Amino acid sequence: METYNTSRLHINLIKIIKIMRVLLFNGSANKNGNTFTALSEIVKQLEKNGIESEIMQLGNKPVRGCVACGQCRAKQLGQCVFDDDVCNRIVEKLNEADALIVGSPVYYGQPNGAVMAVLQRAFFSGAKVQNKPAAAVAICRRGGATAAYQTLNMIFEMMNMPVVTSQYWNIAYGLAPGEVTQDAEGMQTMRVLADNMAWLLKKIHANGNPDYPEREEWQGMNFIR
Repeated sequence: METYNTSRLHINLIKIIKIMRVLLFNGSANKNGNTFTALSEIVKQLEKNGIESEIMQLGNKPVRGCVACGQCRAKQLGQCVFDDDVCNRIVEKLNEADALIVGSPVYYGQPNGAVMAVLQRAFFSGAKVQNKPAAAVAICRRGGATAAYQTLNMIFEMMNMPVVTSQYWNIAYGLAPGEVTQDAEGMQTMRVLADNMAWLLKKIHANGNPDYPEREEWQGMNFIR
């Protein structure tokens, strides 16, 4: 009589059916601009690696900043108390995704202000992002991209999110829509980023049940006491 190790079979099935998904957040008000084009290059490469993905558009509607009301945490909402813009839709997508890539145009050496408003509200209010790999992409005409890139990464680094890199900083150049495709190295950097993201996701989920590190209880200390 043959016997089967059901637990091992269950793990193997999980390895087969686990579909990993990356959420790409286009932080440009221009739906089909250079930021979208760069993110689309990443999507194509992720698909070649067997990773599903979705680009979510910021759009051009008003986005409010955090008003520090604290109601999201006081009421344990898991999302922002204000539900009149794209923020909570991002939270819903983030909760389901296995990884996040945020792309933004560069405005005055920084990411689009609406991008920062959404990310700050989403992360503070309780979006499920811990341990999920993340990457930033900055698109600019000429300068300021490294500062914008660093600003985005600082958010991920506060949330125990492994930051995925490429062969160079995740930066590409272009002004007119589609112009970014002329940046050969920039487009290659996007593809390598996708390859690295896919590799890391497959490593994390190789056994079906990620073995994340145990976290110490947070010990906050203010400089002024």
